[in-house]
Amino acid sequence: MRYDAVIIGAGHNGLVAAAYLARAGRRVLVLERLGHVGGLAISTRAFPGVEARLSRYSYLVSLLPGKIVKDLGLTVELRRRRYASYTPVGDTGLLVDNEDQERTAASFTEVTGGTADYRAWRDFYAMTAEVATTLAPTLLEPLPAERDLRAAVGERAWRELFEQPIGQTVAHRFADDTVRGVVLTDALIGTFADPDTDLLANRCFLYHVIGDGTGEWNVPVGGMGAVTTALAGAARSAGADILVNADVIGLDPDTGEVTYRDGDGAEHTVTGEKVLANVPPAVLDRLLGNTAAIPEGAQLKVNMVLSRLPRLKDASVDPKAAFSGTFHINESREQLAAAYAQAARGEIPGLPPAEVYCHSLTDRSILGQEGETMTLFGLHMPARLFRQDPEGARRAALRATFASVDQVLAEPLADCLLRAPDGSLCVEAKSPVDLEREAGLPGGHIFHRDLGWPYGQGWGVETGYPRLLLCGAGARRGGGVSGIPGHNAAMAVLG
Repeated sequence: MRYDAVIIGAGHNGLVAAAYLARAGRRVLVLERLGHVGGLAISTRAFPGVEARLSRYSYLVSLLPGKIVKDLGLTVELRRRRYASYTPVGDTGLLVDNEDQERTAASFTEVTGGTADYRAWRDFYAMTAEVATTLAPTLLEPLPAERDLRAAVGERAWRELFEQPIGQTVAHRFADDTVRGVVLTDALIGTFADPDTDLLANRCFLYHVIGDGTGEWNVPVGGMGAVTTALAGAARSAGADILVNADVIGLDPDTGEVTYRDGDGAEHTVTGEKVLANVPPAVLDRLLGNTAAIPEGAQLKVNMVLSRLPRLKDASVDPKAAFSGTFHINESREQLAAAYAQAARGEIPGLPPAEVYCHSLTDRSILGQEGETMTLFGLHMPARLFRQDPEGARRAALRATFASVDQVLAEPLADCLLRAPDGSLCVEAKSPVDLEREAGLPGGHIFHRDLGWPYGQGWGVETGYPRLLLCGAGARRGGGVSGIPGHNAAMAVLG
């Protein structure tokens, strides 16, 4: 059977591409290996007898452009979080309140002992906001040339964000070690790099501050699954066919023939005038019979349901404020550097840096009972730490991470965990090796491969084969829940 486009993978980017192409009158088939659509952008009841719906893998939305939401008529609500972050420091903490600059300034003074770093903070993020405003619209257009993007963002921003390692920029801008660390975490999410020397950290930082022109990380109401459910609905209503339990096992990039195995084990072959690959580049290489270079993810994802929020050492801050934004744990610049050095030696960091979010404080609809959801994202946990003994290393990393969390709280986090009806604690951890095994992500890399600069040629989706395009996170300007690669692949098809 022939189609105008065959899309491999029904993750959110594949669904975006399918919806755009089907709305343009193209005949589209989407093949999904798993038994559900959405890929890793799903909501899950992770614990037996507990109704809370966790965004199990992907959890916040920043990069999804409003234009895609409008174009596809998506009924998706993304809620802004009032509090950007809270960082415990001894018996006090640094609170960044998006709606109260005076309170934020007072918190900076309390933690840093002066006003200089708060002024530097406002100046630095005013610069990143200008870059976001400039760069975000280009993400849905053909890639700008490097020289054109440089001229658009200006020499100062180009030097500090594109040319100079972000760790050096931050060290020059800020004096306080805690403040430096809070800024640098955006350069290290899912990325194993030394921000003092490696421009990969700069690329990660850019993608974390430019989302939809604001850089805000918002909570999807109903959980991440609500986003992909809306996308699947848009694709199907436009006429796209979506098959689940359809595992692609063969691909001829010259003829467009795609072979897949259905849930009963029968093999089928379809032909696409264009084939869009919403899979990691390493998976695509295997399908093409090429040697696959395996990337390396670097995070520990921990999902929890709490019976109540833990108490803070800082009595001046309501835990609901502290945990509704990004709650930073042992992420000062020195602590980040120490953890990186240990992980680079093949050791689980002794004091793992991490951050947590309680989405249920912003969206109560994901709860089926009292309590709160908590998502923890641990940094500097590369796949190499989990290769030899995945189960044992995961347990060790989880123990170290809980000890790290407990160091900044007024009580042990374990005392606040909800128990499921069967008596088990509502906590699960996912290492990069778990993501590789369970979700098919080579190296457990959440961005499919290391992020690239947002400039170049073409749409950033092209491969060496005219019929074959990338439409997943591994495309240029991929990574995160954005739909940008799906949109751009569709635009490349439509000309």
